[in-house]
Amino acid sequence: MKHLPYFCRGEVVKGFGRGSKELGIPTANFSEQVVESFPSDISTGIYFGWACVGSGNVHKMVLSIGWNPFYKNTKKSVETHIIHNFKEDFYGEILSIVIVGYIRPERNFDSLEALISAIQEDIEEAKRQLDLPEHLKLKEDNFFHLPEGKIVNNH
Repeated sequence: MKHLPYFCRGEVVKGFGRGSKELGIPTANFSEQVVESFPSDISTGIYFGWACVGSGNVHKMVLSIGWNPFYKNTKKSVETHIIHNFKEDFYGEILSIVIVGYIRPERNFDSLEALISAIQEDIEEAKRQLDLPEHLKLKEDNFFHLPEGKIVNNH
């Protein structure tokens, strides 16, 4: 894919509220402005890469770009599931991501259970891919190291 790796940074905003509640798989959502800044020809689907909240540690992530056919969204969204257990929500924090690779196209599911199962498979695939040396090196990219005291989006 010609746009990868893709580097993006933006504020975490409240999403649809179903990642944690319905799916048990919390996601960090970007604002419409950040979503609209993505290349218009980037394929919808499921991706993997690296994510960092604020100036914290860099973690593996899986990401959905698209309309989430199961939920019939009318607006395109970019939802990042960071493969790490956070103690609390981080709305308003700056999320920095590097999208490294593509897993699959987005698709509809017959049931919530089938959707959850597919997401769990995506997470396992992301973990495998990100352990490869060519993907692991991006975890250390300078993009993730915001200068001390640097104000980004009023934070």
